[in-house]
Amino acid sequence: MGTIETKDGTTIFYKDWGSGQPILFSHGWPLSGDAWDTQMLFFGQNGYRVIAHDRRGHGRSDQPWTGNDMDQYADDLAELIEKLDLKDLILIGHSTGGGEVARYIGRHGTSRVARVVLVGAVPPLMLKTDANPEGTPIEVFDAIRQGTALQRAQFFLDLTMPFYGFNRDGATEQPGLREKFWLQGMAGSIKGHYDCVHEFSEVDYTEDLKKIDVPALVIHGSDDQIVPIAASAEKAVRILPRGTLVVFEGGQHGLAELEPEKFNRTVLDFLA
Repeated sequence: MGTIETKDGTTIFYKDWGSGQPILFSHGWPLSGDAWDTQMLFFGQNGYRVIAHDRRGHGRSDQPWTGNDMDQYADDLAELIEKLDLKDLILIGHSTGGGEVARYIGRHGTSRVARVVLVGAVPPLMLKTDANPEGTPIEVFDAIRQGTALQRAQFFLDLTMPFYGFNRDGATEQPGLREKFWLQGMAGSIKGHYDCVHEFSEVDYTEDLKKIDVPALVIHGSDDQIVPIAASAEKAVRILPRGTLVVFEGGQHGLAELEPEKFNRTVLDFLA
């Protein structure tokens, strides 16, 4: 485990394990690199070097008052990639992390990137607009902001139910997953989390997706209650120059943790 200091003096925490072709995992909101533990173990055991960072304002990284925006997240990622001198890199981004991966390529290109995997990812745009009628109304994101600002601990705990689909008939609740999510969320910055809501909901990543000129795998759950598939994956795969869509039928937003063996094999097959 280590840290880097970015150009604006922010400390970014990361884990860097194993050897081989590097895979860099980018986590969702409001989590940390620990969300990828199962994948890091699996891919590390399968001959890959695995890296996961905590986005600024999240996890063990610094909690600056400013700079909690997607352009800065992408530039932080670029600094980490350059300082570790990662090449032939595989980028895997979940949810907000998918936006981070897309914006990194939009701003810094694919000279160091071999492949991309977007998982339950927010691109191209989550917000409902006249041009994006499949999106989610702004009132939903306003409620997320309010919950984060006023009742963050309870809000994060409640959020685990739709995040993992434990609110669906017949679902088996996993208290450990709920507690893991809550612990990661509460380790982060309330200001960073509050600011980030805008970045995953109202930022348009269409032009970034167009610049992902390497093979890109889009994995999404058909029953994702957090990032509905019609406004995200189904549109993203049509924008990506070399995109392929894999749908997990009945899959939820946290599908990598709910179905780790299926998810890991799906990604491993893509990389092979």
